[in-house]
Amino acid sequence: QVQLVESGGGLVRAGGSLTLSCAASGSIVRVSDMRWYHQAPGKQRELVASITRGGTTNYADSVKGRFTISRDNAKNTVYLQMDSLKPEDTAVYYCNADIWAAATMTRDYWGQGTQVTVSS
Repeated sequence: QVQLVESGGGLVRAGGSLTLSCAASGSIVRVSDMRWYHQAPGKQRELVASITRGGTTNYADSVKGRFTISRDNAKNTVYLQMDSLKPEDTAVYYCNADIWAAATMTRDYWGQGTQVTVSS
């Protein structure tokens, strides 16, 4: 069984920074692409950033230049460094990853989400 566990959310003032972490655990053979999504109240879940196993990154236009995604393959962990936070970044942030687990096909898994609140 595979689990993704996020941490690092919280309340921060506009202009501040937070770092989110997401660790995958279980009977993992290989973790491929890893992603961060966010979902604001009343809105659809949106892709914020992604990173391949080799380190290629992509970002939503709304976070380019402010957020940085990175990963530690040895720890099966992905990070999201969020700087210059804005009130509109307020959302639940979810980790998502493509994982090949023992005795299964590769499929994507979701974390439980972590709340980020940015006050003005």
